[in-house]
Amino acid sequence: MATQLWAIGLVVLATLIGAFGPILLKKASEKKLSSIRELAKNYYLFGGVALYGIGTVLFIPALKGGELSVLYPFVALMYIWVSLLSVKFLGESMNRLKWLGIASIIIGVSLIGLGS
Repeated sequence: MATQLWAIGLVVLATLIGAFGPILLKKASEKKLSSIRELAKNYYLFGGVALYGIGTVLFIPALKGGELSVLYPFVALMYIWVSLLSVKFLGESMNRLKWLGIASIIIGVSLIGLGS
């Protein structure tokens, strides 16, 4: 079964949406969580979990459009999205090693994509 382009696109979209999950969970961790009431008011927590879930739900139909051995490595793109989003939304910084890691992920995912 050849992996279809729409399936790859859906996985990339799923990783992008899912990458906002850790960003919101990081924001949730900054809030006080000592009681059930405070937990229930932590919208970042629920948003982060929801975005993780949406990313996972989008991944499921993508599996119909291709081989798991081709599609699953694209999940590594989430590391790239999280790194870039953490710079934008959390004020974190990137150093050379982080950029080298991102380049390695891109090269690896590209090689898997070309090899199919």
